[in-house]
Amino acid sequence: MARRTHTPARTERAPARTAAARAGAPARTTPAAAAAATDLLHKNLAQYGETALVLQGGGALGAYQGGIYEALDAAAVRIDRVAGISIGSINAALIAGNPPAQRVKALREFWHRVTRQPLLPPSPWELFEDALEWPAPLREWQGHIEGLRAIIEGQRGFFHPRPNLLQSPHFTSFYDTAPLRATLTSLVDFKLLNDGPMRISVAAVNVKSGNFEVFDSAEQKLGPEHIMASGALPPGFPPVQVGKDFYWDGGLVSNTPLLQVLGGHPRQHTLVFQVDLWNAEGALPKDLAQVLSRQKDIQFSSRTRAFTDLLQRAHEQRHILRELLARIPPGKRDALCDKVAEMARDERYNVVHMIYRDKPQDGQEKDYQFGRRAMLRHWAAGRADTRATLAHADWFALPAAAHPFSTHDLHRGG
Repeated sequence: MARRTHTPARTERAPARTAAARAGAPARTTPAAAAAATDLLHKNLAQYGETALVLQGGGALGAYQGGIYEALDAAAVRIDRVAGISIGSINAALIAGNPPAQRVKALREFWHRVTRQPLLPPSPWELFEDALEWPAPLREWQGHIEGLRAIIEGQRGFFHPRPNLLQSPHFTSFYDTAPLRATLTSLVDFKLLNDGPMRISVAAVNVKSGNFEVFDSAEQKLGPEHIMASGALPPGFPPVQVGKDFYWDGGLVSNTPLLQVLGGHPRQHTLVFQVDLWNAEGALPKDLAQVLSRQKDIQFSSRTRAFTDLLQRAHEQRHILRELLARIPPGKRDALCDKVAEMARDERYNVVHMIYRDKPQDGQEKDYQFGRRAMLRHWAAGRADTRATLAHADWFALPAAAHPFSTHDLHRGG
């Protein structure tokens, strides 16, 4: 499939140093020590049968996931499976629907394309290379204006306002997402996405039944409509038809696709990079704008910690079952023992968690503030967090059989 790509005329300058990098990156090491750490990292990675990338929904914050994939790719971390919700499903499609050498380029093209409004010229500050380093209050006002422009104008290659919206009672959304379909078909090779080596799953909600449904390339052919359905958040975006049914954004039910990967108990040791765009932890709001922002954080973080705690307890119980089964002589085992053995397989899971952390200039419009400068900040933060995470090579060691489920988080110190 022909695919248009775009390379920026000049390289945008990233922030000199992010808060995430200050918080979690190990001290600088010698080249020999760095090489030894890299060797240890890849030795640990080789112990897993599958490595998955799990991408939460969060609108404009999804550029953070682009930076994460760029850093993983630069470190030669092989990804076997991607799972996404909403904007995470779009990033997942851009990854799975391109050959390895083109994935970062496709992600960059998408994010450069959609961080422009379709009507008026870019905002003046977009022309200043040092705008990323302007004082936070000034960048906060830039965010307000860019968010307002997204509401009024839409975003190029993504969505635009419906004309004559107030004159028709039959519209079910404020915006038309036809531009997104065109963008996906130009940047994603859906034959490769379906038939290639990387498995992809995305989730959406059936509008009529309210059921949460997963579209998985291992079970069905996926097209642009499956990706768009996963990101059709009402009332902004319209429901998307898949087959005979109509679907909305999967984040209405669960914004964390971790269970798409681990809920079925993979039959192999599995490493998961879980990328969240909403932080469940936060400060007490001091005004209404902070209330709206904090509400979104809590609503869309989807209790990720609860999911990982639940999975950890389940795996500890599987270990206990294996211990009990070992006390029954093989000659005395029956069909029930065989079922228990199937349930208690020795598969170990390691979840490495990366969470976008709000910056001082982030406001309640952070998920629809598609300004170019904000996108670059998010991308740079994802890249920095990933580099700092990968520097902890010991985190990627295969969990012990007695403790088959482990989690690590850069911002929690391990």
